Amino acid sequence: MKIASISENQKFEKRIAITPEIAKKYISLGIEVSLPENYGSHLGFQDEKYKEFGVSILKDENEIIKNADVIVQLGLLDDDKISLLKENQTFIGVLNPYENKDKINNLVKKKINTFSLELLPRITRAQSMDILSSQANLAGYKAVLESFAKFEKAIPMMMTAAGTIPAAKVLVVGAGVAGLQAIATAKRMGAIVFATDVRMASKEQVESLGGKFLTVEGAENLETEGGYAKEASDDFKKKQEELLSETLKKIDIVICTALIPGKKAPVIIKEDMINNMQSGSIIYDLAAIQGGNTAFTKVDEVIDKNGVKIMGESNILNKLPISASNLYAKNVFNFVSNLYDKENKKININLEDEIIEKTLIK
Repeated sequence: MKIASISENQKFEKRIAITPEIAKKYISLGIEVSLPENYGSHLGFQDEKYKEFGVSILKDENEIIKNADVIVQLGLLDDDKISLLKENQTFIGVLNPYENKDKINNLVKKKINTFSLELLPRITRAQSMDILSSQANLAGYKAVLESFAKFEKAIPMMMTAAGTIPAAKVLVVGAGVAGLQAIATAKRMGAIVFATDVRMASKEQVESLGGKFLTVEGAENLETEGGYAKEASDDFKKKQEELLSETLKKIDIVICTALIPGKKAPVIIKEDMINNMQSGSIIYDLAAIQGGNTAFTKVDEVIDKNGVKIMGESNILNKLPISASNLYAKNVFNFVSNLYDKENKKININLEDEIIEKTLIK
């Protein structure tokens, strides 16, 4: 069996799906690996390192795609490359099926086995393949660093002969994987950290990291079976808005991470809330690419509203591409290993396996 990956457009995506370490693992399973020239060179992974492990480094990306049994990427290929895919090939990536329905339907019609890794079920056996968690962890960490870099005051409390500088107050909106990492990172750097989430189950996790969990009276647990947040009732939203509005008046930095799978991100921080925040405050919106959690979020722009800076990037992981690639490549390898029939040296699509059934787009 042959597995391959081609270069992403580095303007938008610096991560890669096969690192030298993971290429070595594929080859140890008897899987041939093909990559284009300079595939990982921008991350310090030179062609020579791949060749050392037995990877075929080729010039023609079209030939790489045509001859592969399995193609692994970060996202969808460009249209000209998609047209090269043929029946019975397997394509694996983070395909955002809710946004890319037409392109993905075309792959399915061509009888290409199409797997979207963000659809992995939340089960123990799939944890080592969970790209959402591995990447969100890094995103939560980096969002805090980016926010602190923009903030023009000290983060920890500092006691000096000239007086005391109070610790910065940070609010994390959404206590999923990214949010929990943001709480941990902000706390380590000396901030006072608050967090809010519609899932009451996250209260204990927030408090275990030293954060203070904010919740409205009579809060219900708005959690899906898969562990994700679900949309709140109008009554809950109203109560939450009142709590947030008061809290934000004394907050220095806000990290927004609230997402609803398959839907536009909920607008949680409204215009009037931002208008009442202190000048010099920072909002970093990790939900920007899905519409944003604030009324003013714009992708890859810093918006200044009465001295409050609102930021959100299309791909914050481009600022941690080596760490993100190492984790992503491991996740993908574990997923492919589950698909791979070692005895017959080919992909085995067993729809009785929940991992395969949930991620295969039909």
